[in-house]
Amino acid sequence: MEVQEKIIELLAEATDTDAAEITADTAFADLGIDSLDLTEMAMQLEEEFGIELEMKPEINTVGKLTEVVESLRG
Repeated sequence: MEVQEKIIELLAEATDTDAAEITADTAFADLGIDSLDLTEMAMQLEEEFGIELEMKPEINTVGKLTEVVESLRG
């Protein structure tokens, strides 16, 4: 599964939003995602992709998170 697809899937589940409505430009704040939700999602992504992910405030959209995860995967 592609990184962005997985992130969108996790966000859709967490927020009860249709995955088709979530794009790379979607901000986590727009979905009502808080820091606890982000921490849980980061842990799921770490497991899924075998990475160590540190969530920072500037990682605030689907696209930015996708870039970070892809860079950590090498």
